[in-house]
Amino acid sequence: MFSSSPPSEKVPTPTAPPGSVDVENDDSQTQTPLPPPPGYGVTGIMRRWRHEDVLKRGSLAFRALVFLFSLLSFIIMATNSHGSGRNFDEYEEFRYVLAIAILSLLYTGLQSWRQIHEMSTGKQIISGRNLALIDFFGDQIIAYLLLSAASSAVPMTNRMREGADNIFTDALAASISMEFFAFFILGLSAMLSGYKLVKQTYI
Repeated sequence: MFSSSPPSEKVPTPTAPPGSVDVENDDSQTQTPLPPPPGYGVTGIMRRWRHEDVLKRGSLAFRALVFLFSLLSFIIMATNSHGSGRNFDEYEEFRYVLAIAILSLLYTGLQSWRQIHEMSTGKQIISGRNLALIDFFGDQIIAYLLLSAASSAVPMTNRMREGADNIFTDALAASISMEFFAFFILGLSAMLSGYKLVKQTYI
């Protein structure tokens, strides 16, 4: 006698509920994109352009003021001649003040002309990285020379004013004061140039 075993029952395979695939597809298709990170997109680019424009105008304003004070220092010192013993060219300290005033005039004049040319034409004469280095080191060197010249002439001027306070000593004090003002403003310009140099390294 043969015993027949009952046929094995088939286990039903689980199926996804109807519409679940469509729902997942719909969710992936209708997912809203993430907003762009700050600094990108049209708004970020416009903000960056405005920021760079403010830096350029600020740097130009600083150098224009330094040019003006250096010019005043040069004119006052160069015309300060009132006879023997009261001529600026008889003293090494005052000749040094005049020489540095001329050097500051040349530097800030060329830098101002370059910035005006670039802002009006939109073309850079020097590449961005090299320009940032020139601005940073140039501002610092000229600022140091202005401070050095003004400081070296102060003791001699004070001694002269103790003996006789006249138009010669007043002109000396005025010329030296102009160089001190030029130094302070060019120091601010050097700080701005340093900031631009740091930002340039990340571009």
